[in-house]
Amino acid sequence: MTVGTNLAEVSALIGDPARANILAALMDGRALTASELAYVAGVGASTTSVHLAKLHDANLLTVVKQGRHRYFRLASPLVSRMLEGIMTFAAIGSPPRYQPRTTNDTAMRLARTCYDHLAGWLGVALADALVARGHIVLGDDAGELTASGIDALGKLGLAPAALQHSHKRVFCRPCLDWSERRPHLAGAIGAALATHCFERHWIEHIRDSRAVKITTAGRAGLRSSFGIDLSDRPTL
Repeated sequence: MTVGTNLAEVSALIGDPARANILAALMDGRALTASELAYVAGVGASTTSVHLAKLHDANLLTVVKQGRHRYFRLASPLVSRMLEGIMTFAAIGSPPRYQPRTTNDTAMRLARTCYDHLAGWLGVALADALVARGHIVLGDDAGELTASGIDALGKLGLAPAALQHSHKRVFCRPCLDWSERRPHLAGAIGAALATHCFERHWIEHIRDSRAVKITTAGRAGLRSSFGIDLSDRPTL
């Protein structure tokens, strides 16, 4: 069957450890060079080129050319959503085994980007805060912004109506978080909230990682805007 064959081909591509590392590194939505991806994949330049060609041919990656340089990024948010789903299932469905926690593991569980929106404890805390305040109603597959939510986001400088018409994507939806096992916010609203946090320097990228650092300004801003207190987070 064609569907089964295609599924097997995509699964085989993702199942290779080097290619899996490449895809995971691109899940924050940024574009990286082949040399940067060779580093995260742990293989040589020529081997990385072969991997990138295969992922590109399968429409999992796209190439952005800028002058003499070529950058690679995920082909669409759908690819990131698929990868996040696999990671969630792997976290839930795999037999328990001891794995020493690294500093990056802890940072990833606290706050990270999932394509263009926030995930980890912070992403889930944002979703919980908006739901608890009646700003967003989340279903299994979609979310709805309420009248109070439109007002609240407007006070943050976000224009929900403009977001709804300017994005060729889902406006608001839950995305099951692989580390928290509960949903964070994706879609145009999730992306806008992440951009808001970055622009106000509440969060900053951590080099060579999807994890983000919550700044001192972020602690104050998240508390005043959303009632999120980092002292409430569990031990990660």
